[in-house]
Formats: sequence, C-alpha cells, structure tokens
Amino acid sequence: MRAIVQRVKNSRVEVENKIIGSIDKGFNVLIGISNEDTKEDIDYIVRKVTGMRVFEDENGKMNFSLQDVGGSVLLISQFTLYGDCRKGKRPDFMKAQKGETAIKLYNELIDAFKNELGEEKVQTGEFGADMQVFIQNDGPVTLLLESKKDF
Repeated sequence: MRAIVQRVKNSRVEVENKIIGSIDKGFNVLIGISNEDTKEDIDYIVRKVTGMRVFEDENGKMNFSLQDVGGSVLLISQFTLYGDCRKGKRPDFMKAQKGETAIKLYNELIDAFKNELGEEKVQTGEFGADMQVFIQNDGPVTLLLESKKDF
C-alpha cells in the first residue's frame, strides 16, 4: 500500500461539482492499493499516518501528531500510485489492485481510520469516480509511505 500524505490547512474533494468530502487542519492522503496488500498493510498505514509527528509545536519543531492536534484525514483512492512508468510512455498498472478486492480493502482502510480517529475526523473521496481534489498543502509537507519493504 502506498500513501502520499500531505499536511494541509484544508482540503476537499468534488464529484460532478459537488463537495463529497472536506477537512480543515490535517492530512490529505492519496492511497494506492496493490495486488499484494492485506490487513497488515492497512494497519501499518493507519499507524504511521496517525502517529507521524509533522505538526509544529510552539517552537516551530515538528513534534505533534495528527492525534495531538485533533486533525482530520481526507482519504482519496488513487490507483495511479501504482503506475510503473519505467518502460515506454504509458504507465503499466499491473501492480494496482483491481475491482471488488480494491474496494473492499479501501473500505477496510476507511473503517480502520474511523476506529482510530473517530468517524467525524475521516472524510473520503468516491472510489473509482472522476474526482477533483483541492489541496492547500501546509509547509509544504508531503511524505511518501510504503507498507512493503521493497520500496
């Protein structure tokens, strides 16, 4: 599982010009699910995202986690994170999880974040939809997480 984690002042996602998810201070998390991912990968991503200390304390040091600052998460499924562009000019998506299995894992990830942070602190995009994502990156702070060691 891959996650692009962006510390944001606010972020929202729209589908067909309607806002379907919106947060203020927190993380915009773009999530890619591979064909090898399991519950262990979900647990790893949730643990890392909720525990990362990238919010500034009173001295401007990155010492606080999402939970410390009461932040929220906007989760956006993005299979293109598993696009392999090393050969040719068109990305190869062979490592991206497909269909019902990907939806199942994505929903399990959402539930895991809600269990950790509380339902009111988790917003989402729409799996498989054409989404417009608006991100006011704070810092900017952008981090890549990979649940597999072969990254």
